[in-house]
Amino acid sequence: MDADTALPSRAPTATTNEPSPARRPLSLAARAAIATGFVLAGFLGLVGLTLSQANKERALSALHDRLQNFAIAYITNFDVNRYGRILSPDTSPDPNFSRPGSGLYAVAVGDKDFRWESPSAIGRDFSFLVPLEPGASRFVGPIDTRMGRLYYYSYGVAWDTEAGKSVRFTVMVAQTEDQLEGGNMAYRRALVIWLSVLGVMLMVLQLLLLRWSLTPLRKVASDMSRVERGDSEQLDSQYPLELTGLTERINAFITNEREQRTRYRHTLADLAHSLKTPLAVIRSQLESTTGEVLAGRSTAVLDQVRRMDELVAYQLARAATSGRQTFASAVPIAGAAEDLVQGLEKVYAAKNVLCEFDIGEGAAFYGEQGDLLELLGNLLENAFKWASHRVLLEVKAQPEHGRKRPGLYISVEDDGPGIAEDKIEKVLQRGVRGDERVQGHGIGLSIVQDIVHAYQGELVVDRSPELGGARFSVRLAAS
Repeated sequence: MDADTALPSRAPTATTNEPSPARRPLSLAARAAIATGFVLAGFLGLVGLTLSQANKERALSALHDRLQNFAIAYITNFDVNRYGRILSPDTSPDPNFSRPGSGLYAVAVGDKDFRWESPSAIGRDFSFLVPLEPGASRFVGPIDTRMGRLYYYSYGVAWDTEAGKSVRFTVMVAQTEDQLEGGNMAYRRALVIWLSVLGVMLMVLQLLLLRWSLTPLRKVASDMSRVERGDSEQLDSQYPLELTGLTERINAFITNEREQRTRYRHTLADLAHSLKTPLAVIRSQLESTTGEVLAGRSTAVLDQVRRMDELVAYQLARAATSGRQTFASAVPIAGAAEDLVQGLEKVYAAKNVLCEFDIGEGAAFYGEQGDLLELLGNLLENAFKWASHRVLLEVKAQPEHGRKRPGLYISVEDDGPGIAEDKIEKVLQRGVRGDERVQGHGIGLSIVQDIVHAYQGELVVDRSPELGGARFSVRLAAS
């Protein structure tokens, strides 16, 4: 017999030419956070633009009032002598008018080619100044000049002399745009900083509110995981009103699935048992029949009845197989294995077979207990049947990252003659026995294959490296 012989039997897998899976949709929290981020950014942007524009208009209005006050202050400092000559002011309302290049200028023009400039305006070009009628005023800006962009306020005045003559002149006060824009820029910079801080605070608050609001959904997902692991029968937590209808329907679905599966198994089991009884009667009658006339016929009919009996037993075992379930309880393996081995040790007491256990702590089977008993029972019975003196049962849980339920590895080894490589495929066929002299229907390993397929697992047959006989290894994937 050849060593290291393997025959894998696994569920169908996807071909490599299938399209790649679709991109996973964003979570509800991510969707809400992105939408809130866009809305918040747009809202704060509009608020920033509105406040910036309002501040600009306020600053412009304040500049108008300021220049107007300076102009009035200068007008009150002008005087006209008895000869109608305008006398220049001897004081200024602001020190910047006395500092050259300060950006704050005062100019006056009037009758008889009168022209006066503040010290800050000396050498500057104010040719754009237009004399105004008495009582008229203008606020203009910004305008492009050789001194840069300017805002200016001008006011027309008529001064009556003692001789009854009227002297006209116009006073203009100007300021560069840089001073106004500097204040606006500082305001906008502070506004951006504070709105950014406010936006971050609102985003954090929104994320906290989203986390709190989505807590019931996470609770539903957690409870569903508990049901899948078999730790709970149904979703039993208290949920908000909006989720009550959903959770009630999920519970109804779980209950209906279990009841339907139970009814299906019971119906098939009842049918199989109903057929077994008349078959047993027919078989008993034929076996007790004597006579040369019926001898040939009874043998042929008896063979057909025996085949029918084997098929009923096989279909009964298949009907009891539930397969992988979303909501399955965890069945401990250690207790089930001990019960099976105790029964087999009594059946094969004459062979004095010793069965050793190597079962990992917490190893469990996620499915129907009947499926586990059928799987272990057939593998162990096959090992006891062919073993000389020793059988080894190894069971290990195989956790997988990202999976709620761990996978399972089951290995049954014996110290018997083993299985030749060219006979492995034949032995796994239904109704075939490794040795026709050994009692049995030859459907045990076929049932094992059906159960493994139902749970999307893999069955491998090779030689035991420790005991030297056959080794049957079952791997059930994590889910």
